[in-house]
Parts: sequence; structure tokens; C-alpha cells
Amino acid sequence: MKIAAVILAGGEGRRIGGGKPLRRLGGTSLLERAVRQARQWSDAVSVAVRDEGQLGATDLRTVLDEPEIAGPLGGLAAGLAFARDTGRDALLSLPADMPFLPEDFSPRLEQAIGGGLAALASSGGHLHPVCGLWRIGALDRLPGYLGSGKRSLKGFAEFVGFTTVDWPAGPPDPFLNINSAEDLASAERLVRG
Repeated sequence: MKIAAVILAGGEGRRIGGGKPLRRLGGTSLLERAVRQARQWSDAVSVAVRDEGQLGATDLRTVLDEPEIAGPLGGLAAGLAFARDTGRDALLSLPADMPFLPEDFSPRLEQAIGGGLAALASSGGHLHPVCGLWRIGALDRLPGYLGSGKRSLKGFAEFVGFTTVDWPAGPPDPFLNINSAEDLASAERLVRG
């Protein structure tokens, strides 16, 4: 399976004071960590942002969230179009704010997707819809879902049908999500060991 990857970085990050993808952890920005992770699994990596100036000056390949679709679903839509346009079979989605994704993240999702349209990660009984593998065919189902008036990433996964792949919740949870200064401080303690 030929996979592209998209890093979802379009959120405002209000709970952490904005600019979340550029926040530093262990001397490296969250975005740089996510890019490094994504490049383990794909040679076609893009970063989905809400507007071009969101990341400042960067040489990373960016795609703009679909403007009429709020939230991470807008980034997924842009990422699926990027994957299709680069001749890929599927799109690996990962957020900029989960710096400890497991090394077997992509291989396990790829193994689990089978003939379905989506495979999503979970840990400790919690689904992580931003962490998934999506076949390009999901893009064809997007207009039908949007026509229902819904915009949830989890709702879209339910609409296309998905398989769940569960990882142990740790400690630490490999899907630790950094949303606040306290989360970032906890993650810094983990990095320092």
C-alpha cells in the first residue's frame, strides 16, 4: 500500500495560548517531532493548516484545510486530496500535538484496515480519530457525510466504517495529547526521563 501522511496542525491551540505546533518539547518543536514521525512511514508528508501564515516561514509542504469544513475534518479532507494527487492508496493522519506515537503506529493500522476505508487508533478504551489510516475512497464519501450537516471526524469515520486498533495506555500513553502548559510540562518530564 502506498501511503501519504498528513500532520493535522490547523487548530488554534487556545488552551495553550496559541501556536501549539511551534511549542518546544525537548528542544524540538512539536511540529518537527510530528514530521520526523511521519517520515518514518511515508515519503509524501504534508502539514494541514488553517491558513498559510500559521506556521511562519517553513519549507515544509503544507496543504490548506478545506475552508468550509471546521475542525480536523477539514485537514483530513485536504490530506486525502493530497494523497490522491500524489498517487497514493491511503492517507495516514496524525496530529502535531501527540509527540509519543508508537513506532508500530502505521504498520498496525495498515494491517488492520483490510478492505475497509479507515482504521483508527485507540488506547485505554479511548478512540483517537485524528490518528488513523484512511483509504482514498473515503474522499468520495465525504460529500454525503457533509450533506448530513455533520462535521465531526469521529462521525465521518463512523459514516465510512472503521476498524479500531488498540494500544496499551502506558504509562506513558503513546497517544498523550498536549493541550495545555501542564500537558507540555508533563511531556517534558517524560522526555528528560
